[in-house]
Amino acid sequence: MANKENGAADAAAAAAQPKMPTVRVVNQYIRDLSFENIAAQKGIGANVQPEINVQVNLDAKKGSDGQYEVIQKLTVSAKAGEQMVFLLEIDYAGLFKIENVSDEQLHPFLMIECPRLTFPFVRRIVRDITADGGFPPLNVDSIDFIALYRNELARRAAETATKN
Repeated sequence: MANKENGAADAAAAAAQPKMPTVRVVNQYIRDLSFENIAAQKGIGANVQPEINVQVNLDAKKGSDGQYEVIQKLTVSAKAGEQMVFLLEIDYAGLFKIENVSDEQLHPFLMIECPRLTFPFVRRIVRDITADGGFPPLNVDSIDFIALYRNELARRAAETATKN
């Protein structure tokens, strides 16, 4: 009998514990992709050492059945002086099923954890596209999605403060 009582107590304790957040990648895909090889169009030499600029934007949309679409938008531009060498724009999305995340934690979860899961795929696509476009493969540096999220919150707070 003691085992049954201990088992029931263990089950009750487990039920009382908060459930761990779970995320499942339902799908991931390229929503939009554009690559312009301006150097080839304008006859710029292939041995140019361009300055690379990477901009990142994130967006999230609620879908049905507790699913969320999280979109990473990367714009990669390469310039040699004032001359544009190439421009790569990619919108890469992941469809996520998220459970056991509180409402107040959902936004940071969507904007930090979900992009972390899909970023390696975006990096590979950027590498492949730049190589297929006739340039050395570009390996995008890791992105600190926590810092990106905090910077966006600070920007929004400053924007709100200047309006008031």
